[in-house]
Amino acid sequence: MNKAKISNLENNLDLIEINDKQIYLVGTAHISEESAELAEKTIREIKPDAVAVELCQPRYDSLQNPDRWKNTDIITVIKEGKSYVLLAQLILAGFQKKLGENLKVKPGEDMMRSIRVAKEVGSEIVLADRKIRTTLKRTWSNLSIFSMIKVLFSMIASLFTTEQLDKEEIERLKSSDALDELMKDFSKALPEVKESLITERDKYLAEKMRSASGKSIVAVVGAGHVPGIKEWISKDIDMKALDEIPKPKLTRKIIGWGIPILVIGLIIAGFVRSGGQTSSEMLKMWFIANFFLAGIGAILALAHPITILAAALASPFTSLNPMIAAGWVGGIVEATIRKPRVSDLENISDDATSIRGFYKNRVTKVLLVICLVNLFGTIGTFWGIERIVSLWK
Repeated sequence: MNKAKISNLENNLDLIEINDKQIYLVGTAHISEESAELAEKTIREIKPDAVAVELCQPRYDSLQNPDRWKNTDIITVIKEGKSYVLLAQLILAGFQKKLGENLKVKPGEDMMRSIRVAKEVGSEIVLADRKIRTTLKRTWSNLSIFSMIKVLFSMIASLFTTEQLDKEEIERLKSSDALDELMKDFSKALPEVKESLITERDKYLAEKMRSASGKSIVAVVGAGHVPGIKEWISKDIDMKALDEIPKPKLTRKIIGWGIPILVIGLIIAGFVRSGGQTSSEMLKMWFIANFFLAGIGAILALAHPITILAAALASPFTSLNPMIAAGWVGGIVEATIRKPRVSDLENISDDATSIRGFYKNRVTKVLLVICLVNLFGTIGTFWGIERIVSLWK
């Protein structure tokens, strides 16, 4: 691999020369009009063979079709285990929409304008980013159980944030990529996900723009990715490895099946050691802890009374079966009782920008039910184990 020659042409615009190719790297903020103008100007002046943009196919489709949420089948989402992925996407979309409203610019305008101008000048369009679902799956696989709980708390807490951006903060965001700033903050809080959230995407983007057809390429990416792309552009990159969705870790399988084995073993041992009264008390403690905490989660989600009861009743049993979660039961019951309306699907992108909207919209409310029931149900599981163990004293 030849070493790249990198030169700065102007602020947020670099020229990378490698393997007889000229790659004009435009660093943008996805919510900055100035960034969109720089991308447009560069493409019009260079008239490149290809324009690479920091989008994957699903994100490209969502920008092209803002009404994509109308096709959401929430029951299928729950059954396929995609609830957390959808919730994360909605929170990120709401976060960018809030910023865009503050800055008076449509989120993703830099990418959409780049695509539009690329079509005008006859350049090939390259979607250079990894699928967001793959990134989130790989990130999720790197988290420990306690980190997962921390992420769920953070995701839900972010919905309650009402902080307004001041002028200084808005100007700072104009000079960088807001989404990448969010991901950087996230990776600082959870260092184990930095590789999948940032470094791997830097590698992916670098390889995609390096392998784009033609001699001249304009690459439009978030400013936060520029240093990483410069670092990796001259190195060999295994794209197949970056696209793999890892299998569940052995430790998670052990914990997943270890908990029910431990609980059942303790109850049986309690019966053998002290008789039926102790084992009955253990069962009672297990049921109360899981029932109570899962019910609290459903109540906090303002779920239907039947959903609250269903989630609470399911939790003591689903906690002993790693193949199903009480939140899934609650989510399906909530979606069945309060079926999402056409208006919910039409307004989902707007409702995702506020906590009130999340509770009002029946689709996002189902996601809240799933997350809060699972989150508090997990706490209930550990509390139940502690109560059972305490009966041995």
